[in-house]
Amino acid sequence: MKPDATDIELKLLAEAIFLRYGHDFRDYSLASQKRRVLHALSQFDCPTISALQSRVLHDPEAFHQLLQFLTIPVSEMFRDPSYFLALRREAAPLLQTYPSIKVWVAGCSTGEEVYSLAILLHEEGLLERTLIYATDINPASLDKARRGIFPLSAMERYAASYEKSGGKRQLSDYYTSAYESALMDRFLSANVTFADHSLATDTVFSETHLVSCRNVLIYFNRKLQDRALKLFHDSLCNRGFLGLGSKESMDFSACSDSFETVDRRERLYRKR
Repeated sequence: MKPDATDIELKLLAEAIFLRYGHDFRDYSLASQKRRVLHALSQFDCPTISALQSRVLHDPEAFHQLLQFLTIPVSEMFRDPSYFLALRREAAPLLQTYPSIKVWVAGCSTGEEVYSLAILLHEEGLLERTLIYATDINPASLDKARRGIFPLSAMERYAASYEKSGGKRQLSDYYTSAYESALMDRFLSANVTFADHSLATDTVFSETHLVSCRNVLIYFNRKLQDRALKLFHDSLCNRGFLGLGSKESMDFSACSDSFETVDRRERLYRKR
């Protein structure tokens, strides 16, 4: 069956973005990209994807605006608290055996998971000897993550998730409230490097002990999922840990034999 005009336009848009800006969305899930781009059309006042492509090619600022639609910069602190509880119980005791630790949060979005992991590592006595690499392809999201400022209205919900994740204090111990915002304590990000990195085009940059990449692979097709999993495998040290999102799985991937399952329900794996 021949692809319809919209699918053709989407592929041409992805190719144009790659050639013009180097961001590679060509192997992202077509269905999710279609939803995002069609939603963006009204915001850009463009009648067709082809019209949007022309605007993006000639206006870099329009591309950066479109990037906010293509990457969905949405996250929560301690999202899926049982995952963080599994990290406390399964990964932390083994991470404590290393003199120094490197953690990679791939697709960190606006930083909620980065600060969640930093709090967990602090409470397990690991943060001071841990380097955290927080990467994303969206500069605006990375800037928000660096600032570490979140809506105060969301903190009550985050606090409930923190408690379910095995939190040992009060979440409010880790931020200062002002002007309807919560500013995370600076010590949490003192050992964090926020950096641009694409799972579609970039390579491994450091050996790590834990990779957490959650709710990112669901937006990739199988080819790009396998590429990302191979990157994580190559990055991890011997017996390092990999955490995926609740709707993601190692099953049927090209790397399925390269990892053993630590907690199937929480999508926590360990490099063989």
